Amino acid sequence: MTTTSAPAPAATALQPAADDLGRTRRARRALTWIAVLSAVLVTSAALAVSLGPVPVPLATVWKVIGHHTVGWPQRVSWTTAEDSIAWTVRAPRVLTAVFVGAGLAVCGVALQALVRNALAEPYLTGVSSGASTGAAAALLFSASLGSSAWGLSGSAFVGGVAATALVFAIARVGGRLTSMRLVLAGVTVSYALSAVTSFLIFASDSVNGARGVLFWLLGSLTQARWSSLPVPVAAVCLTFVALSYWARRLDALSIGDETALTLGVRPTRLRAQVFVVVAVCVGAVVAVAGPIGFVGLVVPHVARRAVGGEHRRVLPVAALLGAGFLVWADVAARTVFAPREIPLGVVTALVGAPFLLVLVRRFHGAADIG
Repeated sequence: MTTTSAPAPAATALQPAADDLGRTRRARRALTWIAVLSAVLVTSAALAVSLGPVPVPLATVWKVIGHHTVGWPQRVSWTTAEDSIAWTVRAPRVLTAVFVGAGLAVCGVALQALVRNALAEPYLTGVSSGASTGAAAALLFSASLGSSAWGLSGSAFVGGVAATALVFAIARVGGRLTSMRLVLAGVTVSYALSAVTSFLIFASDSVNGARGVLFWLLGSLTQARWSSLPVPVAAVCLTFVALSYWARRLDALSIGDETALTLGVRPTRLRAQVFVVVAVCVGAVVAVAGPIGFVGLVVPHVARRAVGGEHRRVLPVAALLGAGFLVWADVAARTVFAPREIPLGVVTALVGAPFLLVLVRRFHGAADIG
């Protein structure tokens, strides 16, 4: 006796195989992107150390780095000036760009999933405005803090954390923590603190201090030193580990709260956890580099187009893309009009703004189709 339902098990059996094949293909594609971007980032970092108003040969750069890190080569065949430029001035600056770019990119990925908004960026938490207010106060009203790299960074970090705490408190008033409340609270606090910063500049009698604040507000890596690296490095690494651990939960949350609940994810708790981690990371990187826009907005979209929407693949690709992008943005900032330096935020905005226009047009086209 034959039945017409015999082919059904075979079709069902083929489905997992097709799913596994697609998953394997996506995993290989992500690994390829990670390997290529890692190689590009290492090469870009070395070239960035080499390039500048006073160029240093690339071969000399590798020798200087090897001499200071692993003790090889032992024999010094380069000048003291080349050693100082490559190791003391440019190497910490390039590494700072790497970690600041990576940190802003992964925080942008997390926040876009957190609030389910493609235009969300790390400064949505209000941390940028808070850091700007702290830095402005240090530069304008405290000579000891404003003249010290640690003092300026510390004031900016304290201001950013205070702003984050205020945003969190406002968003939690009267109910659970939702994406809409986070957005509204962040925008409100950002505008209020921007007004405070403007008032501090207006109230100050220091012309040099006001110029310093305006330059810092546009982002800069001029304060990068070896001594300032540990804090942003630790913050970015811990944030990346935490977000990677929550990757599947972020996948569920990006679909919707109802879907997340059915999968065992508690949206309010996860939002609070991710919000705190992201805010601390953004505060740490803004404290050393100032508010640099568009990195956390543009890079996540590029990463998703490269490897899809799964966060366990998007996060490392976004980190590498953000790091490489900011390294070359900083090279442009300090070489295009050398010896004068362009604020880093100007360069990122010039690159990011056209992409944002393309993004808005794509959303508009999708809405028309729908």
